Amino acid sequence: MDRLFGTDGVRGTANSVLTVELAMQVAQAAAVVLGGGSRSGTTTTAVVGRDPRISGEVLESAVVAGLTSFGVDVVRVGVLPTPAVAHLTAKHGAALGVMISASHNPMPDNGIKIFGTGGRKLPDAVEDEIEAQMPLVELAARPSGAQLGRIRSDDTALGTYLDHLAVAAPTRLDGLRVVVDCANGAAAEAAPHAYRAAGAHVIAINAEPSGLNINDDCGSTHLDVLRAAVTEHGADLGIAHDGDADRCLAVDAAGNVVDGDAIMAILAIAMRDAGELTGDTLVTTVMSNLGLHIAMRDAGIETVSTSVGDRYVLEALADGGFALGGEQSGHIVLPGFATTGDGTLTALRLMGTMATTGRSLTELASVVTVLPQVLLNVAVDDKSTVACNPDVVAAVAAAEAELGDTGRVLLRPSGTEELVRVMVEAPGVPAAERVARELAEVVAAARPVARDVR
Repeated sequence: MDRLFGTDGVRGTANSVLTVELAMQVAQAAAVVLGGGSRSGTTTTAVVGRDPRISGEVLESAVVAGLTSFGVDVVRVGVLPTPAVAHLTAKHGAALGVMISASHNPMPDNGIKIFGTGGRKLPDAVEDEIEAQMPLVELAARPSGAQLGRIRSDDTALGTYLDHLAVAAPTRLDGLRVVVDCANGAAAEAAPHAYRAAGAHVIAINAEPSGLNINDDCGSTHLDVLRAAVTEHGADLGIAHDGDADRCLAVDAAGNVVDGDAIMAILAIAMRDAGELTGDTLVTTVMSNLGLHIAMRDAGIETVSTSVGDRYVLEALADGGFALGGEQSGHIVLPGFATTGDGTLTALRLMGTMATTGRSLTELASVVTVLPQVLLNVAVDDKSTVACNPDVVAAVAAAEAELGDTGRVLLRPSGTEELVRVMVEAPGVPAAERVARELAEVVAAARPVARDVR
């Protein structure tokens, strides 16, 4: 049976997969596990925010009802970026925070992300505990009368978050001209305001959320509109956020995309030069391009690779006490300022590096030479054992020997389907395509390996 919680909370089509009933049940179980539930004499608080998609309105009501019905007070902060909800969870000293968002997914989807105390993402074990509690909430004792949770709205929430960003911004951005694509999402008010407050001249696009247009051919997953706007307005750069603004991708003045790998390289070198990069180490995932690793090696910066997902980046950052990590997709984490990825903070730091060095984004990003990457999805009978198949092991070893330190091979099982993703990076596209195709053929023909069930 699949876990209810995926790599970033509970997610699905709103009012179909993610129903009002499910949202309330998740909230009630979270109240028991994180907030003490209906235990007499306890008073705990939860911060609840959302992105602007239409289904967020009804799901927010369900989540608030679930929490208060189990004795948890709720502070509603309205439409704000996910990192703002995490920050406010810590600011209010809340036992938990809930963000209702499906991030970069299309409008019909929605999701529930839960933060623990301090605004930190929950470990898998705690999410599993919440899921295990869900069937039991119908039988649990509930408070009544004065023991019910109370609801209040925090009208200062946006200002509190913007004040936090102002402190985190490294320098003034006067004279910098930036186009920001807000994805008609949670960044629509916060991001342009933050960049203007730092001194930038801001042209905001896709900043009129209707509840129906979030991520609709805009934002970090659809960069063509931003690329055109940057060149049209003669801007120094463009910034693209996703629906809940925990991502940041960029576009240089010529309209070239600057992805999360390049942004991490720019920030890592700037932080190293400022003495802020703990252990001269950058945390990335296995999906980061080899070009990033080569650039960091040449700059004297170590890299630590994790599994895909910002939660694993966060774990590695905490375990090593490191100061910077992230994903190619634009989830960048700066633990000194935030407990989760923050697209607006990332953009402020990126533009701050441009302002401090006087160099264009094109120049800064040139430190990374991206190797061609080919990714093939291969249907298999048992994704969990393919990597152990002797033929596959031999084929991978042969491919790695051929590529040497000029390329790399990665086999990764899909999280949701019986697929294995075969990724190959090589100095040229023909070589990457050939090696990937040859490996994919071996993977497709591989027979399942018997598992030791002792």
